[in-house]
Amino acid sequence: MSDKSPKPQEPDTDVHEDPNEPAFDWMKPKTSGGASAAAPATTATPAPTQGKAGPAGATAPSATGAAPTTGSAPTTAGAAPTTGSAPTAATPAGGQPESRAHRKAAEAADVEPEPPLFADTLAGNSAEKQESHYSEPLPTSALQVRPPEDEVARRNAEREQAAKVKPIGPRVFQVLLAIFYPVILLVLAVRAVTSPLFLWVEYNRPGFPGDGYGFSTDDRMTYGSYAVDYLSNWAGPRYLGGLVHQDGAKLFTDSEVAHMADVKLVILSSFGAGLLLIILSIIAILYLRKRSNGGIRRGLFAGSIVTLVIIIGLAVLAALSWQQFFTEFHRIFFANGTWTFSLEDTLIRLFPGQFWIDAGIVIGALVFLVATVTFIFTWPTKRRRGAADKQDAEEETASGPEDAPEVVSDDDKATKEASDSMR
Repeated sequence: MSDKSPKPQEPDTDVHEDPNEPAFDWMKPKTSGGASAAAPATTATPAPTQGKAGPAGATAPSATGAAPTTGSAPTTAGAAPTTGSAPTAATPAGGQPESRAHRKAAEAADVEPEPPLFADTLAGNSAEKQESHYSEPLPTSALQVRPPEDEVARRNAEREQAAKVKPIGPRVFQVLLAIFYPVILLVLAVRAVTSPLFLWVEYNRPGFPGDGYGFSTDDRMTYGSYAVDYLSNWAGPRYLGGLVHQDGAKLFTDSEVAHMADVKLVILSSFGAGLLLIILSIIAILYLRKRSNGGIRRGLFAGSIVTLVIIIGLAVLAALSWQQFFTEFHRIFFANGTWTFSLEDTLIRLFPGQFWIDAGIVIGALVFLVATVTFIFTWPTKRRRGAADKQDAEEETASGPEDAPEVVSDDDKATKEASDSMR
């Protein structure tokens, strides 16, 4: 290249002084053909120089930017010829965009799209998920850290134990039913003895001792019925105090009437307590019928065992020493000196010692018989246990998984919370 050859100039990168910047085309008036008044040249072509030609090919290609020309230089098709020293825009040799807008567009095209937030948790995109250099951590990522195996085993054991624990309500009612059962049986047996029917059976049975002071069986039945009726009615002491013999003397002394009033208080109290326990037992039975399969059977079975133990123990004590047993029984409910009478008093003549022995035997026999029948019919046989378990399984199946306690692991909780946050 000779010294007189024009040197290529550096490309003009000052966009503020570039009149051909496409970004400002909207500010230029349009021609009749619809193009801008000064459209930038798309490509630069070699221009012949004025004067002497250089060696080996009198022309030199223009470098990046625009070379000054003196004459008319040929240009690409569709471009106006340049005159004078007007610079023209040309694409650099490296293939870079010719303007800042083109460079911005190229940079935007080179940037990879940012992955969506929580993309790792979307099940639908898991198969098509692409690797990225950065992943947004999940807000529940701390929950996905699995605890040690010992901790997991302990939690599972606690869940299983909690699922197996039965409600305390049925157990309480079963215990109450077992406690009420012997008391109810004893009160019902006493009520059966304190009746005119038992008096008639006693006075007419063979071997019952007669009265040595002149009462016949009819007299005993009549006067005895007054005494028994007084125990269960709401009459006052005059009910017995106004009775007289055929000679006009009082049938019962004041001390006898006072003792019968004490007996009436004990009897009516026991009947009232028995009635209350019967009502509570019915409530317990209705509750256990709805809430516990086999709960009624278990409560009655336990109550029958308690009843048999109590009645057998009392029978042994009475058989060993009936007189001592009878005395201690009266000391529990009555004050000393108020329940002892002479053989000539009406109460002793109507209710001799044999009467109380027979009454005790009948009460014990009735309680023992009913408790034994209950014990037999509520015995937990294999068939009864299987029927109860089968009924429980059917109820659990019918209730569905909504009533069953849901056990969710930590991983399931984390996934569920992440899904909810995405929604």
